[in-house]
Parts: sequence; structure tokens; C-alpha cells
Amino acid sequence: MLRLGPYVLRNRWILAPMAGVSERPFRVIAQRLGAALCPTELVSSAGLVRASARTRKYLRRDPAEQPFVVQLFGGDPAQMAEAAAMARDAGADAIDVNMGCPVPKVTKNGAGSALLCQPERAAEIVRAVATAGLPVTAKIRSGWDQSRINAVEVAQALEAAGAAWVAIHARSRAQGYAGRADWSLIAKVKAAVQIPVVGNGDVTTPEAGRRMVEETGCDGVMIGRGALGNPWIFRELCGGPPPTAEERRELVRGHFDAQLDFVAETAGEGARAAGGGAGGPRASASLQGVRQFRKQLLWYAHGLRGASAFRQRAVTLDDPREVRAAIDAFFGGEGSEREELPGGEPELDLDLRGALG
Repeated sequence: MLRLGPYVLRNRWILAPMAGVSERPFRVIAQRLGAALCPTELVSSAGLVRASARTRKYLRRDPAEQPFVVQLFGGDPAQMAEAAAMARDAGADAIDVNMGCPVPKVTKNGAGSALLCQPERAAEIVRAVATAGLPVTAKIRSGWDQSRINAVEVAQALEAAGAAWVAIHARSRAQGYAGRADWSLIAKVKAAVQIPVVGNGDVTTPEAGRRMVEETGCDGVMIGRGALGNPWIFRELCGGPPPTAEERRELVRGHFDAQLDFVAETAGEGARAAGGGAGGPRASASLQGVRQFRKQLLWYAHGLRGASAFRQRAVTLDDPREVRAAIDAFFGGEGSEREELPGGEPELDLDLRGALG
């Protein structure tokens, strides 16, 4: 079993940290359905150090989140150390360092996958973050591009710096999320280090997760896109059944309500205290929550009968009552059945640029 500091994880299945997705409501759902670990979405070390209210909201945890892992990104070791201490003081049990995000606004500052080009600096950041006194893990990619595939070198440098484990998304920064993940590289990293290795990339079904373990020998499997709209993948990986139509409807509705509460909470006490005026803070938080949840509705509808028409309507909804009515009507009716399409499971055709670390 995987260990993280004093914690022994209950299984090897981990939710990938995804920007705009791995917020507290979704993490709690994934953990309830079997995920052993659900790190936060990537959090800016600069934002934390500047005491940005927008950034600090990412440190809000649920009591059920144990261990609570905060993923930080940044290119300055001292700043990363300070941010790690702030995360610790907010209740973090471990810190994951993002060394895989390919988005230019992250890499241009020497963070994310830019650190793959500087293994020594990546190691320096791990050592700096460790001064907060928490276990430190890191998520990397195979390399910057096909001419610089250096995951083995980076993983060895991180191990020497004291990383508790390393997770590898087996695509290069240049690939983004296109093409196929090269699982053979996960096996090479596993053979090259003594610390646990977590594999990531193209695990969209329970069968793929089990196959990754068999083919690479990895100690854990991190699941990103495969969990979008389907957090039940963790339950299935643990031997449980796929969701019933009623379970799906109830979970989507519960997720929506939890998201509205989360947005109202993180918008500040004023959003709750201002009352129900149409133009007041509470109404603004409600509208923000609805619009943030639209993408989740599209993902939950993926692969269900009538999904195309439902998506067209979902992106126009602004009122929480309309959203709840749409959820009940679709997931309790036409969308209660899987769409049987030639060639098997359709691709998840939504734009994920910037969502996955």
C-alpha cells in the first residue's frame, strides 16, 4: 500500500489535481466513492504569499479529507517554501509540487513543466518545500518535448531531494493532452527509483487503470479525464458497480448544491449575509456557482442518450431552480440510459486546455 507520511492509503487510486475541477465538492465526492487521495487543484505560491483571497479559497478543506494534499506551483524555491508553510498552517497534511502543467502562463514563470528543463532547480524546490515539515510529492511529465524526454533523470533528482513519491503523466509538455501516453516511460521511471511511482495518462476506464499497473508496475494510478462526469470510476476500480440512473441523478444534484454552497462560502461572509436581493452579493455568488457548474453538467451527460440536446440547453442556464429541474428531467429520463454508439465509448470532446496539471 502507498504511504504518505503517517497515512497508509486505502488503495492505489488517486484523483488527479485539475484546475477548475478538483474543488472541494468534487474531491469529497471522489473520496466518498473510493479515491484514496484527492489533491487540490494547482495553487499559486505567489498568490498565497501575496495573501490573495482568491488563492486562499483553495485551502478550504472538508473534515473528511484525510490526508489533505495541497498542490503548489511556482518557480522560486523560497516563495514555494513560504507557501508550503502557509498551506501547512491551513491544515495541509502533505504538499504536491506541480512540475507538469504545460500552460504558458505557468511555464513562462519557470513553474510547471518548465522545471523539467532544470532538474537541479526542481530538486531545490522539493528541498525548500520540505522545510515546512510535511511530506512532499511531485507530479511531472515525460519531458519538455520529444527531443528532451528526461523523466527518469528528473525523478532521480527528486528522489535524492527527499520526495516521498513521484507521479508521472506520460506525455511531454509539447503533447499537451493530445496523442497517446507512453506507459513504457512509467515503467522506466519505476525501475530507476526506489520511491513509489504513480502513473498517469489515458486511464479512462477501470480496465485501463488495472492494465497500467500490470504493464508498468507502478505503485499508484492517478486519474484525471477518466473521472470527469464519472467519479464512480473509483468505486469500480475498488470492485464496486457502475452507477444506477437514480444514483447518477442524486449525485449530480448533490454536487450542484454543494458547489453553490462552496461558491457562496468562498465569496465571503457578505455573500451569505446580504440576503436575496436580485443584484446583491448572494445573487452574484449563485450565478457564479451555476456558471461554474455548467462544465460539470456537460461531463456528467457525456455518453448518455440525448446528451447533445441537453448540452445545448445546459450552457444557457443561469437560475439554480432551472438547473435542478434540468437535472431531474434529463438524468431521471432520457439521460438515464447510456448511448450505444458504433466503435464503443465516444471521446470526451470538451475543451480541457489548462484544466489538467
